Amino acid sequence: MANTPISVTVDQVTYEDDVEPRTLLVQYLREQLGKTGTLIGCDTTNCGACTVHLDGQSVKSCTMFAVQADGHDVTTIEGLAQDGDLHPMQQAFHEKHALQCGFCTPGMIMQSIALLQENPNPTEQEVREGLEGNLCRCTGYQNIVAAVQAAAGAGSAAGTQSEEGAA
Repeated sequence: MANTPISVTVDQVTYEDDVEPRTLLVQYLREQLGKTGTLIGCDTTNCGACTVHLDGQSVKSCTMFAVQADGHDVTTIEGLAQDGDLHPMQQAFHEKHALQCGFCTPGMIMQSIALLQENPNPTEQEVREGLEGNLCRCTGYQNIVAAVQAAAGAGSAAGTQSEEGAA
C-alpha cells in the first residue's frame, strides 16, 4: 500500500510525514511522533484513553486515521502545559487526587477540557454525563468530578491555553 503525505500540527509543531492510509491517529502520535501520553486502551472507542483535541474538538484518536488529520491542529496531553506550568485542568486533577493508576488520566483531562469549553459551569450530573465516553476503572469518578468542577471554578473554561494561544 502506497504511503500518503500529510501535514499536521501537533502541540503547535507542524509535521510533514508519509503515512500508510490505514495508520490510526493514535499510532501516528505514539509511534512516529513519540507522543506517548496519548494511550491505547481498547482500540474500539469505548474507553477514551486516546482522547485528543482536533481543531479544539475532543476526538478518540483510535477511531480516526492519521490522514484524516491532514491540515488540522492536534493537541495532546503533552501540549497542555506551558512553560513548565500545568494546564488548570491538569493542576485540578493533581490537587483533587483525581487519579489512581493514571491510565485514563490523559484522555479524561482532554475530555474534561472539551466539556468546560461547551459548558463552563457544569453540575455534578453534567460532568458525569460529559465524561461518559471515558472510562476509569480505579477511582469511582468522585475525585474526577471534583477536579473538573474545581477547574471550572478556577476559570479554566477558556480551556486549552496552548490551542487558543496558537490561534
